[in-house]
Amino acid sequence: MSLSRSPSPRAGGGWSSPGLTSPFDTLSGRSSPRKAYGDLHISNGGTMGNGVTWASAKAKSEEVNGYPSFSTRNNGFFSRSARKISSSLPRFHIGGRQNHAEKEKLGRGRWYPNGGSRLVKFKTLLASVARRMRLRILIVLAVLLAFILFYITRKLVPLSILLNAYHQLAMHRLYRRNSFLGGGSKFVVVLAANQGGGVMEWKGPREWAIERDSVKNKKKYVAKWGYDLEIVDMSTKKRYAHEWRESWEKVDTMRNCMRKYPEAEWFWWLDLNTFIMEPSYSLQSHIFNQLPKNTYRDINDYNPLNISHPLTEVYLDPISRSATGDNDPKSIDLVVPQDCGGFNLGSFFLRRSAWTDRLLDIWWDPVAYEQKHMEWEHKEQDALEHLYLTQPWIRTHTAFIPQRKINSFPTGACGENGEDPRIHYKEQDRDFVVNMAGCEWGRDCWGEMYNFRELSNKLNRTPWEKFKDGISERWKAMTQGKKDGEEKQG
Repeated sequence: MSLSRSPSPRAGGGWSSPGLTSPFDTLSGRSSPRKAYGDLHISNGGTMGNGVTWASAKAKSEEVNGYPSFSTRNNGFFSRSARKISSSLPRFHIGGRQNHAEKEKLGRGRWYPNGGSRLVKFKTLLASVARRMRLRILIVLAVLLAFILFYITRKLVPLSILLNAYHQLAMHRLYRRNSFLGGGSKFVVVLAANQGGGVMEWKGPREWAIERDSVKNKKKYVAKWGYDLEIVDMSTKKRYAHEWRESWEKVDTMRNCMRKYPEAEWFWWLDLNTFIMEPSYSLQSHIFNQLPKNTYRDINDYNPLNISHPLTEVYLDPISRSATGDNDPKSIDLVVPQDCGGFNLGSFFLRRSAWTDRLLDIWWDPVAYEQKHMEWEHKEQDALEHLYLTQPWIRTHTAFIPQRKINSFPTGACGENGEDPRIHYKEQDRDFVVNMAGCEWGRDCWGEMYNFRELSNKLNRTPWEKFKDGISERWKAMTQGKKDGEEKQG
């Protein structure tokens, strides 16, 4: 039987595939399309037997696509795609089946449990496992590379001008700052510095150390979350010919920062004597994702100044006469904490809005300062309290936040006992920020800053740092125990 599956160009030709044999086959069962030499007749016109010309046979052959012995169905796009997918799937050799057509390739690259030496089996098994592990190893390496680019790059960048630009383009920072992902570009941290030392005296070594630790703490925090940091020189400047406004400049500074960062939404003011105890807290998760829950608009919830609220004048609109304003969190433009003495502006938030522009203009008005600065002991804080007390439009956009949420006090501030649960720092609650307010009046500012810095480092240790510290503490305890034993024996 011929192995050729080509169609016969001659009428009556046979086929090699079963079931397709021409009915003109010989009686002997021969399925070959070839006939005897004597049966071929060529006429003068170039025709073969049975009236088939060479041209017609050639045309018939060209019309055949593929082998007619196969079915031509299911040759559409989806069928071809299914065949490609099925052919790309892995194939498994189960058992000791060895009836392959190409017997000379038997055993090459295959592992059979029933044949071959143990060493060959082991080598073949290792090669098979290695091939399957390649993709997994590549995936692990890709994840590791992404982790390095996302987190480690910002730690490995030195403080140089060349690499600082690269640090600004690190993937971690780009992700944190993106308005649709991290949202860090919406926040600006404004830190007050006093590089000149004030009006009356220059800073000493302790003051320089406080400023260094405070600035470093804020830089580390904004680098982690992708915020902007504006370090402001609070050395006194003569804004007007008749006045010096020391400590009043935070009002004018906030207005300048809003011009400098036109894309930012929230501006967080921090005094120099503040320290962020929990850098793992983002402003979004800690406060702004649930702003109505984390703030209160009715000052009667905690009212150390005993301000009458709400206003009851009949000429006011219903929102101004409401204790909670319009109850819309989008109308909150000022977030301020209260301590035992009233408003505290050592840590507060301002939101960019037309209302905020109006507030800052009136707050910084030199006429009000000229008339009241001798009466206002706490300067800009007393000025804001006066505006809240006398201006109904101030109350409708002001919200208060519990002090320990953004401005905890250490022991000694607002009382010597430090037992007020609303005000004083609690280590077990992991308060966000501590403010050493008033430490320059009879307390040790540097000592408080140092203690809180060390406590923050301890609370925010990594598992590896905790492991190392545990070994160090055990070693110290063992050596100290030996020394005590030797002293007793001596």
